[in-house]
Amino acid sequence: MNTTTAKAASQTASPSAPSSPSSPSSPAPSLDPAFASSAATPVKVAVIVGSNREGRFGPVVAEWLLARVRAHEGFEADLIDLADVDLPTSLSFRPSAEVVAELDKVTPKLAEADAFVVLTPEYNHSYPASLKNVIDWHRDEWEAKPVALVSYGGISGGLRAVEHLRQVFAELHMVTVRDTVSFHNAGALFDDEGAHRDPSVAEAAAKGMLDQLHWWAWALRAAKEARPYGS
Repeated sequence: MNTTTAKAASQTASPSAPSSPSSPSSPAPSLDPAFASSAATPVKVAVIVGSNREGRFGPVVAEWLLARVRAHEGFEADLIDLADVDLPTSLSFRPSAEVVAELDKVTPKLAEADAFVVLTPEYNHSYPASLKNVIDWHRDEWEAKPVALVSYGGISGGLRAVEHLRQVFAELHMVTVRDTVSFHNAGALFDDEGAHRDPSVAEAAAKGMLDQLHWWAWALRAAKEARPYGS
């Protein structure tokens, strides 16, 4: 019996029952001005390609990933390819002019981003040194922002690298979203043109991950507008 039929039968069985007064409709809850402003502004997402290894597979996955980020409603995407950044592994509080020039390729993009998607391979059960290096050269640029993690590799799909990164980003006061996208035996999943051979599962996973990233980015940005982080 559908809802309409059930309601009519009830009224027929009890004709003398007084009709209940209609309750006034409740107004929709209004957003705090800071949250309303944040909701109307696109989320700036920096997609970071973490490998700079010669012959890397990362650009193939990055193109696929970047297309999904740009297609997601509410995002403005920018690409940071660590193969284009040559930072020394010796950190300095007074970097040379040459190092400052390299930092200028990446630091402003990190600072402007509301959220990040980090694409990492798995090298020897962890993530690459190029990624750790750019993480360690920065701090404020990461703080109180969300990050989504996408990985690729062999049988493990890079998931061990992802779990290591969660610990690092927690130390930097970041929020790692729960869902990930991982490509197991990645080389066999894409054709010679860089198209995923059977994308339905990966696309569904990417959508769920990006939905979570958008929520966290929106919430954290609005919260920081209302009250600076750590205050």
